[in-house]
Amino acid sequence: MLDMSILQLDKVSYEYRNKHQAVKAVNEFSYEFNQGLFYAITGKSGSGKTTLLSLMVGLDVPTEGIIKYEGTDLKEMNMDKYRRDCVSLIYQDFNLFPLLTVLENVMYPLKLKGQKTSECKMLAMEKLKMVGLDESYYKRYPSMLSGGEQQRVAIARALVTGSSILLADEPTGNLDTENGNNIVSILKDLAHNNKFCVIVVTHDLDIASVADKTLSLRDGRLIP
Repeated sequence: MLDMSILQLDKVSYEYRNKHQAVKAVNEFSYEFNQGLFYAITGKSGSGKTTLLSLMVGLDVPTEGIIKYEGTDLKEMNMDKYRRDCVSLIYQDFNLFPLLTVLENVMYPLKLKGQKTSECKMLAMEKLKMVGLDESYYKRYPSMLSGGEQQRVAIARALVTGSSILLADEPTGNLDTENGNNIVSILKDLAHNNKFCVIVVTHDLDIASVADKTLSLRDGRLIP
């Protein structure tokens, strides 16, 4: 069975002005991303990778072109709801709350939605298990964890919202090789076995080599 297209970009461009001229950070980018696949987007610094990620997560709006989620134009969607329920972003520096425990960090997005504490706790425990963290981690604080463990918590927090698209910005950038490989394995497993659409922006060619699909950007354009 073919995996379903979940995110469609059609001739998407994003332009901003600096002091001297208009700069196209993303230039007529067209692609369809499917559920169940692990994508790597590569390119040199300034190639448009991070801008493209911001467009897909709904933090920026295209100057031209259309982005659709499950066939619906993002312009017609409630963007707060899209960012809260449909797409999750994983950062290079983890972005965990230092004064919350591991379990509380993962529960946080659900508490914001107003879900019952018992439900939040159950879902958070389930997602932590998915990334290989057992109950011995629940009461620890981020400062007590290694970088790899912190990134696992960040992934669990991204999963708990129920979103179907995971976007990761250099998720292994602050990790050593072993921890980086472990995180990549988790992300691949989430794509292949749990049918997430996982899109990683990276300059790490090792990640690109194990991705199902690798997209290369140069000057905001997709290189064929």
